[in-house]
Amino acid sequence: MRMVDIIEKKRDGGELSKEEIHFFVKGYTDGLIPDYQASALCMAIYFQDMTDQERADLTMAMVESGDQIDLSAIAGIKVDKHSTGGVGDTTTLPLAAMVAAVGVPVAKMSGRGLGHTGGTIDKLEAIEGFHVELSNDNFAKQVNEIGMAVIGQSGNLTPADKMLYALRDVTGTVSSIPLIASSIMSKKIAAGADAIVLDVKTGDGAFMKTVEDSKLLAQAMVKIGNNVGRKTMAIISDMSQPLGFAIGNALEVKEAIDTLKGNGPEDLNELCYTLGSQMVVLGGKAKTIDEARKMLEEVVANGAALEVLKKFITAQDGDASVVEDTTRLPQAQFEIEVPAKESGYISKIEADDIGTAAMLLGAGRATKESEIDLAVGLVLRKKIGDPVTQGESLMTIYANQQNVDDVLAKIYQHVHISSNKVSAPNLIEAVITE
Repeated sequence: MRMVDIIEKKRDGGELSKEEIHFFVKGYTDGLIPDYQASALCMAIYFQDMTDQERADLTMAMVESGDQIDLSAIAGIKVDKHSTGGVGDTTTLPLAAMVAAVGVPVAKMSGRGLGHTGGTIDKLEAIEGFHVELSNDNFAKQVNEIGMAVIGQSGNLTPADKMLYALRDVTGTVSSIPLIASSIMSKKIAAGADAIVLDVKTGDGAFMKTVEDSKLLAQAMVKIGNNVGRKTMAIISDMSQPLGFAIGNALEVKEAIDTLKGNGPEDLNELCYTLGSQMVVLGGKAKTIDEARKMLEEVVANGAALEVLKKFITAQDGDASVVEDTTRLPQAQFEIEVPAKESGYISKIEADDIGTAAMLLGAGRATKESEIDLAVGLVLRKKIGDPVTQGESLMTIYANQQNVDDVLAKIYQHVHISSNKVSAPNLIEAVITE
């Protein structure tokens, strides 16, 4: 088998066999196929697309390029949730506790963030003492005992994906649907879940800017999951404005705790119930979405979900007293209000740029080497559609520096006020099951 023949076949619109795809992935991972040939194939895929079978075969070839996590020691159907990312996406913490509280095990591997704020791991480390290093045995034991555990990504998972992603980043092929879908799904499948719920973001603060493109990506990932034996479904959720109110690590942990106390932002609350209901059904604890939602609402109302969060924090050596006293989380030195310059209605909050404003404060990483300030960030006081009067606060800046002129300028540039009332965007755009 020759790599040049595989490139030419795909260039001309042919369907690659499982053997050809595995030959390419293994050869590239082992250093036998050079970057220029891998780049050529990625570009051919970008223009010619892939069939459902090719996408599934590419995904599994990447899964098999490295370690695979065995979760068989954990009782029950393990359901994982994956978000394609956004601004203020605090979902994992309240969602995992809710779902675990109704008896669906949540065994989660999460990463650190590169961008607006930290990833789930960074947010958890805003809790004093919390650590994400657990042995496989302790990981399984903790999930069996309290229902959830979150650890950092470790081991040699999907090395082919890491190599191909770096290559796509510099060859203009990042936005290829089959390459995105196989990249995301290879990591989820290697992480060992039995079923997967995907939260595919759409809008200004998302990778996919339109609902149509988001649906294409969601359908591609759902088909891959189902084709390789993982029950998979997706929802398309709005990211045209930040999710919830908080953007920043400790601030988002506080918001997660508030959500489990029944005091969270309406959109974050609704997203947790929507995703959680799907997870509970896939986990076999409810037959219908309505039944699953009632179960989740009950564990929030009676405090059971909050208790799971406390046990989870304690089990991973964190200070669980933050649940009752969120002032024990890292606190910023300065709180600076951002007053509206005119009266009217909030018509647009450009999520990506507001996320960048939080990063300028130190809430996220510009490079892998950047250090995060866990205390800083932004808290929105208004969302799209809300009325605002001149002088009223649009958001609060939490900073450890007094000069925040660049952050203020960015906020004023990207929060728009209109004289006409604007409707809030739909939070849930679609549910994709096949």
